[in-house]
Amino acid sequence: MRKQILFALVFSIFTGFTSFAQQALWGAPGIVSPEVKDNNTVTFRYQAPNAKVVQITGDWMPTQGWTHGSEPMNKDDKGVWSYTTAALPSDLYSYSFIVDSLTTTDPNNVYFIRDVATVTNVFLVNGDKGNLYKVNKVPHGTVSRRWYDSPGNGATRRVTIYTPSGYETSKEKYPVLYLLHGMGGDEEAWIALGRTSQILDNLIAQEKAKPMIVVMTNGNVAQEAAPGESSFGMYKPTFQLPNTMDGKFEETFMDVIRFVETNYRVKAEKSGRAIAGLSMGGFHSLHISRYYPNTFDYVGLFSAAIISDDKATSKVYENIDGTLNTQMKNGYKLYWIGVGKTDFLYKI
Repeated sequence: MRKQILFALVFSIFTGFTSFAQQALWGAPGIVSPEVKDNNTVTFRYQAPNAKVVQITGDWMPTQGWTHGSEPMNKDDKGVWSYTTAALPSDLYSYSFIVDSLTTTDPNNVYFIRDVATVTNVFLVNGDKGNLYKVNKVPHGTVSRRWYDSPGNGATRRVTIYTPSGYETSKEKYPVLYLLHGMGGDEEAWIALGRTSQILDNLIAQEKAKPMIVVMTNGNVAQEAAPGESSFGMYKPTFQLPNTMDGKFEETFMDVIRFVETNYRVKAEKSGRAIAGLSMGGFHSLHISRYYPNTFDYVGLFSAAIISDDKATSKVYENIDGTLNTQMKNGYKLYWIGVGKTDFLYKI
């Protein structure tokens, strides 16, 4: 009798699970969204028969202040709203729906990215640029999340590291790019938002980039790691954290370099090191490279937030002109600064 009861219980759990699984697989309406067509137009669809207004907003649309614009979607007799773009240039795009003033994701698209506390869907339009973001049939590198000891911060911290294809079986020493994120980002930003591993795999396979190690740090010294990836638990990400641009990250950056050069086969000299970053990461790259003025032969500032904080008292920000002059006298192979004309930093 007990065996029969146990069997009945297991059977009911199993059948309940399979019913749920089938419902998850087959219960949703057969909606394709986004549908990327051969002519590079893209059609989006969203089922909401009771909604009054549905719009789409995407990063291919002109900006309106700090946000991208939106376009209305049209509803058919089945309650499915749709919108088709003009032909889009090859690229990686993000978008969201706005349903009766509520911003939401596309339930028919399982591909997302997180930017600080905002989650949006993404899609690819194939072509020269878009193909760099794809996983193509080329040799692939390895992405690892490592924890390193940071005595300067009194903490163990997390870093994302890309090693190129063949690193594990090679005895070769590789150059290193230290790639720094913008404000609100973390050690997941470049690998997820920036698709670093896909781009490097493809560029290396095309012989447009040399095999290299890429180290993606967390520039927020108040964090051990990205939200949800540390002992701090699952908290809501915020845009600006304590100690992000007060000199602490720059002061303690040698902790990262020591970890990398102790644990990886790298060219541990100036000619084998590069540092670059976006926005806040460009700010960090500027100050790290001049504070340690004979450390990097390559420096990249991408829309760098070159701003001053009168409250920042760190020794890192002392004698900026003098340390820049020392860095220049020491010599470097490339110091690259870039900012778009529509970027608000362009006028600063």
